[in-house]
Amino acid sequence: MPSNVRFPFLISLLSFALFAGNSGFAQSRIDCNALNSHILKRLVHYCVYLPEGYDGSAAQHPARRYPVLYFLHGLGDNEQTLFNSGGWTLIDDLRHQHKIGDYLIVAPEGWRSFYINSANGSFRYNDFFLREFLPYIESKYRIVPGRAGRAISGISMGGYGALRFAFADPQLFSAVSAQGAALITDTPQQLDAAMRSGYPLARVMAAVFGDPINSLHWDANNPFLLARKNAVEVRKVAIYFNCGQEDNYGFEKGAGELNEELDRERVPHEYRPYPGDHSIGYFLSHFDEVMEFHSRAFHLPP
Repeated sequence: MPSNVRFPFLISLLSFALFAGNSGFAQSRIDCNALNSHILKRLVHYCVYLPEGYDGSAAQHPARRYPVLYFLHGLGDNEQTLFNSGGWTLIDDLRHQHKIGDYLIVAPEGWRSFYINSANGSFRYNDFFLREFLPYIESKYRIVPGRAGRAISGISMGGYGALRFAFADPQLFSAVSAQGAALITDTPQQLDAAMRSGYPLARVMAAVFGDPINSLHWDANNPFLLARKNAVEVRKVAIYFNCGQEDNYGFEKGAGELNEELDRERVPHEYRPYPGDHSIGYFLSHFDEVMEFHSRAFHLPP
């Protein structure tokens, strides 16, 4: 979604908030704002889903705090995509059907970063997310402190980012989920050859992982290797992922291999291979499973 949709989107949210305030009924809302990052040296936009009752409980139950799910968008999307493509309605429907409990969902802007530090160190998204973004969000909103109240999810590039964060720092997250995660099973050498042959993602991959691919950097951010290296702690993380078996980018191969790797390391997890491709339609069709998984992992009453 192009960045120029932000302004009208915020106007519509303001209108919705005004309607909710005048209606006399509690309503969920999306709070969109931006953080001025010293690490990235730029503004980072984000949106937060606040469930019904969040605003009212501030006055009636000021001590009440909520778990938080960080949601990482895919390549070409932004922090608004989840909420502006049907996700907001789906979340509210699940709550009204008593299928999930109350938790916040925070979607940060990720650009084409893969949510990691770039190989040349020029764009340190991992450092921003862990050192600036998490502390900022968890001090601004009424969030359950610590690992038990923190989980992470994502689709496509964001699915890669979510799994990498959870496997690299399992002490920070109680649960992780991913849909159509960009799990690439090729070696750096194979990727270099593909990039020279006009691989569609060549420019994006080069900016993040180096040109040629920096093998040490690739391995340091490889979810397969991180799951193996940190298997003891990863076993304490609730894990769910799915992938369409007709994925446009062949990511079903990576999902299958991750399933096998976690089995080898005796890491409990849920893997769901489904018919489908790599599209917003596929992701939304299984989004309820993701939300219900996280509600269970947070031990929330529906």
